[in-house]
Amino acid sequence: MTDPDSPIVHRSGHVAIVGRPNVGKSTLLNRMVGQKLSITSDRPQTTRHRIAGIVTRPDAQLVFIDSPGYQTRSGGALNRVLNRTAVQVAEDADVVVLVCDVRGWTPADERIAKLLPADRPVLLAINKVDAVPDKARLIELVNKATACRAFDEVVPISAKTGRQVPLLLDLCAARLPEGPPMYDPDSLTDRSERFLAAELIREKLFRRLGDEVPYDSTVEIELFEELPKLRRIHAAILIEREGQKPIVLGAGGERIKRIATEARQDLEKLFGCKVYLELFVKVKSGWAATEQSLRAYGYE
Repeated sequence: MTDPDSPIVHRSGHVAIVGRPNVGKSTLLNRMVGQKLSITSDRPQTTRHRIAGIVTRPDAQLVFIDSPGYQTRSGGALNRVLNRTAVQVAEDADVVVLVCDVRGWTPADERIAKLLPADRPVLLAINKVDAVPDKARLIELVNKATACRAFDEVVPISAKTGRQVPLLLDLCAARLPEGPPMYDPDSLTDRSERFLAAELIREKLFRRLGDEVPYDSTVEIELFEELPKLRRIHAAILIEREGQKPIVLGAGGERIKRIATEARQDLEKLFGCKVYLELFVKVKSGWAATEQSLRAYGYE
C-alpha cells in the first residue's frame, strides 16, 4: 500500500520516436504534445531534423524526439545524414518507441529494430490500428515483431485519432529515470520559431507538389522579424534547376500563393499572432550534394 505522505517521484528524460518513413512518427509526436510541431506529408523523409516535443506532467517531463524515417533503399549525402541522425536519436534516448504500420511488419522494420540499443527500454507502437479491423492481422504482426527482438511493451495505437496514445505516454513516463524537469513547464519544443516556420513552409511545398519537385528541395528563412503582435518572414524555396521554377510557381504564381497562404495560416495558429509571409523561389544547385554543404542548412 502506497504511503500518502511519501514524496511523489518525478521522472524526466528523452523518448526517441523511430521507424521507417511514413508510419506516423510525426503525427504521434504532435498528438503527444497536443500541438503541431513536426511536419507531415505522404512523401518519404518529410522529417529531416530531430525535433523535440515536450510534455510536462506533475509526475514527469517527457522530451519526445521525432527522427527522420530510416531509409533503406536510396543513398546520397542527404539520406546518409538522415539515417545517421535517426540512429543517433535512439542511442541518446532514455526510452525508445519504435513505430510500425499495422498493415505489415517489413524487412525495413526488422532492420531498424535490430539497430536499436539493447540496454534501454524499447516499446513497439503499432500505428493505424483504425485502418485494419482484422485482429488476426494484428496478432500476426506482433508475432513477427517479437520474433525479431524483445520489446518492453507492445501497444496498438492510432496517432491520428489518439486511440491508446495516453497509455503509451504513461508507459514511457514510467520508464524514465528519476530527475527534475529539464525545461520550463510551459515549453513545447526546443526549436526556434524561425526553424518551425521553415518546416511548416516545407510541409506545404511537399503536400502541394507531391513528386513534381524532387525530394532534394528545401526552404531557407532569409528574414525572420519578431514583433509583439506580428512575425514578418521572408523565405526562399530552394530548387536544383531553373526548369523546376515554373512547377513551384504555377500558372500566374497560383501555386506558390497557395503554399504561402496555407503556411501562413498554420504559422498564425502556432505563434498566436498575425504573420506576414513573403515566399519566393531560388535556384541553388548542389545544396544537398555533400554532407559538408548540408551542414550549412542545419543538417547534423
